[in-house]
Amino acid sequence: MIAIIDYGLGNIKNIERALLHLGYEAELTSDITTIKNSTHVVLPGVGHFKDAMNQLQKSGLDKVLNEIKDTHRIIGICLGMQVLFEFSEEGATKGLGLLEGKVKPIESPYPVPHLGWNNLQSEHLILNGDVYFIHSYHVSTNSPVIATANYGQPITAIVQQKNIIGIQFHPEKSGDYGLEILDLALKEGFLND
Repeated sequence: MIAIIDYGLGNIKNIERALLHLGYEAELTSDITTIKNSTHVVLPGVGHFKDAMNQLQKSGLDKVLNEIKDTHRIIGICLGMQVLFEFSEEGATKGLGLLEGKVKPIESPYPVPHLGWNNLQSEHLILNGDVYFIHSYHVSTNSPVIATANYGQPITAIVQQKNIIGIQFHPEKSGDYGLEILDLALKEGFLND
């Protein structure tokens, strides 16, 4: 069962519909026992980094995610990806620290936020199509970057460290191709080891 973490910020209904469409058993929840008993955790998010961390800390879900980081596949989407990292310049706030790196403002000659369709670039065969982004901050990391996008600067689009995956774009808004990526993230991930 996949636990979709409901912490008051995010596109949780769209994620739930996407997972159900793919045939997964998924539940929107903030219940600690349900999250611990799940096999996979999806952490969605839309909004401000500091608000997200405040909500996670207030509910104790930050501690739960740290407890299960080695036993569950954790997939962060959009802001949910960003809070997986150590620190964000958005609100000068510490993140969950499940992945090494920091979140910084996008510095691009193009309009910010990075809004709309952009092409993924990756050595992974499936990760070379168009997906839907909406964000003003991006991740700078030494963790394994699986795919990037170009928006006047490289944008980390997918990162994976062992069982923890971050997806900056919205797979649930990226049509059948986005659903295929989400399905792959849940089933086997993007690393060969």
